[in-house]
Amino acid sequence: MKNSLNLRWLVLSLLVMLAACSGDTQSQKGDVLFKRGDYEAAIVAYSSFLETKPKNVKALYNRGRAHEELGNFQEAEKDFLDALNLDKRNTQVMLSLSNLYQKQKNHTNALLYADYAVETAGAPAMAYFMKGRALHQLGNTEEALKDYSTAIKMDKDFAEAYFYRGMLKLATDKKKAGCEDLTLASKLNFPEAATAIDKFCK
Repeated sequence: MKNSLNLRWLVLSLLVMLAACSGDTQSQKGDVLFKRGDYEAAIVAYSSFLETKPKNVKALYNRGRAHEELGNFQEAEKDFLDALNLDKRNTQVMLSLSNLYQKQKNHTNALLYADYAVETAGAPAMAYFMKGRALHQLGNTEEALKDYSTAIKMDKDFAEAYFYRGMLKLATDKKKAGCEDLTLASKLNFPEAATAIDKFCK
């Protein structure tokens, strides 16, 4: 009887472990599909995983990214907000929200989430860059220049920050300084920099 109970307990434990592994496999499958560019299949895999683990921040975030890649901005926003509600200091999610709003030309919300990211301890250079982009779009040029410069100070190889700071300097009649930034962006292989140099600096 005792052996029978032990066997049942072992079988039950194995089943629970297998179910957990199966769920994890769905999340990993979603990651593989996402990297492959099969975003619709990735969403199915993440959704399957989230049925058993609805509070998994990583899966919510990744499903949101897959939705964003497909242009499903409302679904992406929901997943990102759900992920942020579960992990309120997650700068990666904040920056994804800022970027998502930037794509939709909602620069006020883009600034809001970039600001949240900047205020988080250990904020990355990308947080200042995204804040600069939102301020740039909202016409606050002086503050945008400061944030681009902060991003560059934190990451000397931040090609995109050099590019947008250069473009903003050109727009505010600082041609020499703007062209210097575009040249740095070009040396760092930012794709649009060479075209901008040909157009504005020659």
